[in-house]
Formats: sequence, C-alpha cells, structure tokens
Amino acid sequence: MGIKLTELRKKKGYKSHETFSYDHELPRMHYWRIENGKTNITLKSLLRILAIHNISFEDFVAQLPKRSDRKIKTLKKSN
Repeated sequence: MGIKLTELRKKKGYKSHETFSYDHELPRMHYWRIENGKTNITLKSLLRILAIHNISFEDFVAQLPKRSDRKIKTLKKSN
C-alpha cells in the first residue's frame, strides 16, 4: 500500500514526502512511516490521503496488487 501511495505522490509531482505532507498538512514522520510500511494506516488517514489524490477508496484498492501477485514477485526476488 505504501508503494502505491508513493507512486501517487510522485505522479502529483512531489519528489519528497516532506513537501507533500507539508503542503497537505499531514504529519511528516507519520506520512513517511505510511509510505515505507513502518506503521499501520487508519482508514481515516487513508481516506484523507486518497481525497488529496482525488481517487476513491474502491479505485485505490483495485490498483493494489493481488495477494497472489505479491507472492510471485517475492519468489522472483528470492531466486
């Protein structure tokens, strides 16, 4: 999920999480932790971030890799 949020941020033209979080009044360290998978994200926080990107929860979830896709990528990395 964090990887996808990073992609969305970069598509919006933000190179750093710091500038993005500052411009959208998000706690900088908390946002960094979300993007890097270092914390669990609440639904409230996720919906707020998705609203910034003008993307619905349903569309966001549909873009996430399926569990089986992640297993295949993990296996490829370990070989």
